[in-house]
Parts: sequence; C-alpha cells; structure tokens
Amino acid sequence: MRALILGALMSAVAAGAFAQTSAVDRLKTLESDPVAMRAAIDAGKKITFFCANCHGENGISKTPEVPNLAGQNAAYLLEQIRKFGAGERKDAFMQGLIKVLKDDERAQAAAYYASLPVPPSKGDPAQVARGKALFEKQCVRCHGPQAHGHETYPRLAGQKMPYLQTSITRYRDGTGIRNNQLMSIATAALKNEDIVAITHYLTQLP
Repeated sequence: MRALILGALMSAVAAGAFAQTSAVDRLKTLESDPVAMRAAIDAGKKITFFCANCHGENGISKTPEVPNLAGQNAAYLLEQIRKFGAGERKDAFMQGLIKVLKDDERAQAAAYYASLPVPPSKGDPAQVARGKALFEKQCVRCHGPQAHGHETYPRLAGQKMPYLQTSITRYRDGTGIRNNQLMSIATAALKNEDIVAITHYLTQLP
C-alpha cells in the first residue's frame, strides 16, 4: 500500500515537472523566433484581460499593494504562474484563474507582460540616496545592479512603494505566506526606515 501511495506521489511530482518543462520550452521557442513572439504577445494581451482588474490593462497595477507585472522577466513570471497553479503560492482568486490556462496560454501571458514598459515613479531624493546604499549592500547580488532581476529573482525597479514596503517587511518579520531563506537573511537587520528608503530608491528606477 505504501509503495502504491509513494508511486502515486512520484507520478504527481513528475507530471507537475513535465507540465512546467513544457511551458518553459514553449517560452524558449518563442524567444528564439521574433515573429512567433509577436504573435504570442498579441495573444497574451487577449488572454490576460481578466488580470487587468488588479494588475492594470498595461501591467501597471491599479492598487498600490498589488505588484506591477509590466517589464517582469518572462521566465520568472512563468514560474510564479506555475506556483499559483500548483498551490505553492496561495491566493484563491489567482489560483482559480491560472488553473484554466493551458501551457501555451501561460507562456503567452508571461511574454506579454515581459514586453510591456514600466514607467518609474518619483522618490524622495534624500531617501533615494540612502536606499541605494542599502540596496547595493543587501540586495544587489540577487536582484541585479539595476534591480531588473532575472529568471529566478523578480524585477523590483519601478514597483509601487506600498507593495515593496509590505513585501520586504513581511520577509523580515516572517509574517507573509511566501518564505525565502535568503530574503529573510538579507532583510533581518533592516529597520522600518531602512525599508522605506529602499522602496524610494527602487520605485524610481527605470
């Protein structure tokens, strides 16, 4: 009986890994073909119409506490889509929407948002200077010198300050749903005013 249960669990894990590999492969194929990518972006715009209520028509969120998706790395977005679909990230609304997306549609949605520009916001100059120093000390190794991130870590440049402040604070305090050991370590020593300064710096980055 235990062998049957173990076999079923292994099959489920393998199926999830195959599904994600399939979606990643689709994204890589699109990225190697400009014509196919353009078509995928156009399709992604149509697919994500239901996302606009929170994330905005052009990937710029309507609510300060909701992240911008515009300009985010496509591979990173695809992984977050997978996590919501698999229940590894918890949000009833997001999970319900994402579960209906096929692999092609997931890749198209990620490609669409990645193609969009993200206009920076204004930050207080004094806070920006201090935030830059803190960012370069604590965050640059993972998020990159311009905070553009990559396939593993998200783009932070141009995000809204309330979203950034809430997210960083939750990582520091361990009060959020998402856990990341490196983020916990990087944010552990930050004071509230440090977090505010970092968000002023990040929001104004192009």
